[in-house]
Amino acid sequence: MFAADELLHVLEGIMAIANPETGEVQRICAGDSVFFRRDTWHHAFAHGDGPLRVLELFAPPPATGSSGAYARSRPLLAESRYADDSLLGTLAPAGPRAATLHPLGRDDIVWRRDQEVLIGLLASTEHLTAGVIEVDAGQSATVHSHPGDKVLYLTEGLMTVRAWHGEQVSVFELEPHDVCYVPAGCLHEFRNYGQSTARGVFGVAPAYKQ
Repeated sequence: MFAADELLHVLEGIMAIANPETGEVQRICAGDSVFFRRDTWHHAFAHGDGPLRVLELFAPPPATGSSGAYARSRPLLAESRYADDSLLGTLAPAGPRAATLHPLGRDDIVWRRDQEVLIGLLASTEHLTAGVIEVDAGQSATVHSHPGDKVLYLTEGLMTVRAWHGEQVSVFELEPHDVCYVPAGCLHEFRNYGQSTARGVFGVAPAYKQ
């Protein structure tokens, strides 16, 4: 349990994640995500035959005391549950059930045409905005900045990131599995000089826009 909002994006494999306080369990496949708010108990497992790789977006950051130090200050669970027995005999597809772990697939993305490229939001709170970005071949995003720090993990294609620190320009040539960090307030842009759509997962914390 942490004092932070978290989004876990499965890059490879299958993740089973449980809330051992409630017994809720979710199965998250590669390309999908799960989101939960602060003070949510969680315990994740690799499921299936292959390896599991997960990108974790977490805010406020551990440097604020929101992770290990906070977890050690919380009382331990008296009992850990990995199944919700309250559903036995009552489970019917009559509507959404209350949940603390929120699976997010492609159909849950909220799309927006932002910075002249396609941005898909997975979650946005007062602490963290997480989503996906798609930049077509030959396309570029407008120069922009965020009031929060930004991290981008490229999953497909090639992407060039330019970032301005005053008059100094930094250029990052990203390939799949590369990560780029852009500090709060730093002007930056994305360009795709490749021949196919570039896709990535990003997080901005704490604020995406002013």
